[in-house]
Amino acid sequence: MNEQRRQILQMLAEGKITADEAERLIDALEREQPETPRGATPRPKTRPKYLRVVMSWSDGSGGDEPGRVNVRVPLQLLRAGVRLTSLIPPQALTRVNAELNRSGVPIDLAELKPQHLEELIDQLDEVTVDVDDPDAKVQVFCE
Repeated sequence: MNEQRRQILQMLAEGKITADEAERLIDALEREQPETPRGATPRPKTRPKYLRVVMSWSDGSGGDEPGRVNVRVPLQLLRAGVRLTSLIPPQALTRVNAELNRSGVPIDLAELKPQHLEELIDQLDEVTVDVDDPDAKVQVFCE
């Protein structure tokens, strides 16, 4: 990771800039990098920036307008959220974990680490999930 990118991520972690501002700065850094000369190895594929969930359905009544939901979550928001879990006081963390578990989400926020999220994002890069049935369609992918 180059020094400028590391500084941007550090400012994000310290709360000096928002995830949106960090994304714009990183995009600007990428634009500043020179293009690959002819005959050189091309740059690796850029990392995904968003997790997208698209759902569409019909209510089965033959109506003209099907339902549609299109959600695009910036992965930087997920990264910032993982970092913020380290700021939760231990007493509150225990209560949050208990409430999550009681709601059917068995996640221990104390075990959530930034490197785990990065591994997940790396794996999601090539994954597309499509669910089709006669009345609904769901897609989950990174872009």
